[in-house]
Amino acid sequence: MNKLTKVGLSALCGSLASVSAAQAGAIDVSGGATATWSTVEGDVTGNPIGMNSGITFKGSGELDNGTTFSLTLTQTDATAYSGGSIVLTTPSLGEFSLGHANGANGIDAFDDVMPTAWEETDGTGLTVGHDKISGVGGSTNVQWKSPVMGASYIAVAYAPKNDGAQATDKAATGGTTKKQEGWDVRFNLGTGSDSLIGGLNIFAGYSLSTQENDEKAGAGSDKDNQEDHEEGVAGFTYAYGPVKIGLQKSAEYLGNEATASDVMGYTNTAWGVSFNVSDNLSISYGESDTKKGYVSGDNATVRGQAKSYQLAYTVGGASIKIAESEVDNQNYVTTTAADKEATTVALSLAF
Repeated sequence: MNKLTKVGLSALCGSLASVSAAQAGAIDVSGGATATWSTVEGDVTGNPIGMNSGITFKGSGELDNGTTFSLTLTQTDATAYSGGSIVLTTPSLGEFSLGHANGANGIDAFDDVMPTAWEETDGTGLTVGHDKISGVGGSTNVQWKSPVMGASYIAVAYAPKNDGAQATDKAATGGTTKKQEGWDVRFNLGTGSDSLIGGLNIFAGYSLSTQENDEKAGAGSDKDNQEDHEEGVAGFTYAYGPVKIGLQKSAEYLGNEATASDVMGYTNTAWGVSFNVSDNLSISYGESDTKKGYVSGDNATVRGQAKSYQLAYTVGGASIKIAESEVDNQNYVTTTAADKEATTVALSLAF
């Protein structure tokens, strides 16, 4: 197998607010946000929802031995960022939010929620290449989430065009994909810690995005067999003392019915177990299995597998994290070169 080793140093910001914790330092955030809906008559505007942000992070902290660290990050609307959101929480009607590819809305929130000491298997420095569910979470969307009772809630998200793109304020994303509007619904059923099955969470979600036929989407083809795009997920996590286990399954139907060689969809199975050895040390192991299927059964199904051992140790505001991960058939390629291993060591400073 090919061997990849990475060593990283990162400074992490826990939330978009002024946050402080014992020995973990503090971070102050200032800025503003604007949400817009824009359409241009006669143009293909795509998703009309846009978002503007200007944020400055100022953080500082101290380790147990008196060593201090600081960070200042200034971000204007001219720079790219990984995700954002605007959230309005009401006393009785629940939560209303605009998600700007932050991964928290729709079934994207359940793409991989298996217990780990650090990260998902494909977030440890090794590209696994498994096609996971995303629903409308990868596009700018709006969501309503019911009031949370214990750990139970239901959420509904909507994207006017589920094109996987984001626009700034007073702009739109254009018309580059066949996907049109998308709807997601998900629920989480959680029990209280004082119940007979305390620590159990059962979750599920479904996503539907309408799709235009190829000739309507401007692809230069006369195909007339594009079905709607569907995704689904279901699973559970269970915590008992310092141990947490989980299992989930997901599936994606791409709507392709054109030729036998077209990819019909993907199915995924993931499970994991984590153990808190102490207040400072945690370890975990997880596996992910994926299958890529075609329209015709005569085409071989391609299977990919990945697994990851992880360890995380926290001292004050600093964490040392180690992951030993490997993948077979990376990106659904079946050659020997697509079997890889990776070791990642990271030092994180939390403000």
